[in-house]
Amino acid sequence: MHRGLVHVLAWSLATGAAATLSWWGVHTVMAGTAYDPPRALPITAAEAKAKEPSPTASATRGPAAPPSAPAASATPSRTSATPRPPASAPAARTTPSPTATAAGRVESYDTDGGRVVFDLGPAAATLVSATPGTGWSMQVWKTASWIRVEFTSGADRVSVICTWHDGPPRVEVGDY
Repeated sequence: MHRGLVHVLAWSLATGAAATLSWWGVHTVMAGTAYDPPRALPITAAEAKAKEPSPTASATRGPAAPPSAPAASATPSRTSATPRPPASAPAARTTPSPTATAAGRVESYDTDGGRVVFDLGPAAATLVSATPGTGWSMQVWKTASWIRVEFTSGADRVSVICTWHDGPPRVEVGDY
């Protein structure tokens, strides 16, 4: 009986040591590759107004009036019914008004593969968020002087590259 108890104790100690060593190794590797948590982007007044819910019809009132035609100054939005641009055309639509922050300006780049948001400072940039579209996958590479986000879906490939090695950050979008 004493011999069996020694074997169980030795097995328990070895298993605990192996699990601790494995956790420490995985934690060390993941700590070096994890990204900063995404920051919330401020919503402009125009975006907030566009997102307000429309009044709904109630049982005691008649149906709500149909929405008025959009103003000429409204920015057209991209829908799924919009045809894809030809393969030779760039696949990006840049949000027209960047948002200023203490570190720089936040700019969003919408592509067929997804959306990428950068915080562009005077001498460097940081990736705020990257979200692949439905049916697309994403991969991110970072160095000290550039960030590349690549969206892939089958043979389709769209890259968003931000570089700042020889001046202020600049962003290029295309099928590379």
